[in-house]
Amino acid sequence: MSHSPPASAEGPDTIPADPREEIVTHLPALRAFARGLTGNASAADDLVQDTVLKAWSKFHLFQDGTNLRAWLFTILRNSFLSSRRKAAREIADSEGSFAGRLATKPDHDGRLAMQEMAEALNQLPVEQREALLLVGALGFSVEEAAETCDCAPGTIKSRANRGRSALAQILGLEKGEAPETTDSPVAAVISVAPGGL
Repeated sequence: MSHSPPASAEGPDTIPADPREEIVTHLPALRAFARGLTGNASAADDLVQDTVLKAWSKFHLFQDGTNLRAWLFTILRNSFLSSRRKAAREIADSEGSFAGRLATKPDHDGRLAMQEMAEALNQLPVEQREALLLVGALGFSVEEAAETCDCAPGTIKSRANRGRSALAQILGLEKGEAPETTDSPVAAVISVAPGGL
C-alpha cells in the first residue's frame, strides 16, 4: 500500500506524487455533483466537506492503482444517501410541539413527591395514616384493613376519608385536585376517595 511517485517527472498536467494531493483536483466536480443531489449550495458544501473528511480519515483503505475519483464520488453518494435515510427518520419540529408531547417528568419527581408525602403522612394521627396506607398504598380492601386494625369497616372508611382530606390540605391541594406525581404509591394514597371505600 505504498504511494510511490510515478516514473515520469511531474509536469503541470500530471497526477501528483501523493494521491491525497489529487483530492483537490476533484473538488469542483464533487461540489457540482453534491449540488445536483442536494439542490442547495450550502448543503452541497457541507456534503463535500464531509466527503473529504471521510476520505482523508480512511485514506489507508484506498488502493493504489484504483480510481480515486470514483472512490470519492462513492463516498459522497453514500454520505448523501445516509443523510437522507436519517432525515426520513427525523421529524421536523422547529417549534418543539412534538417534542413537548414526548417530554416526561424527571425521575426525581417521584422521590421528591414521596418525601413530601412521607412528611405529610407523619403529621396525621396514626389511625388515619394506617387506614390510608393499607387501603391506598397497599391495596387492601376495606374489610381486610378493618380486620388488620381490629375495627369495623365503617371506621376504616371514616379514617381514610378524614386522612385523605387532611393530606390534601397539608399538601395544598384544592378539592378534587389530583397531585402531579409519577409515583404510584403517592397517587394511590391521595386518590383514596370516599366512593372507593
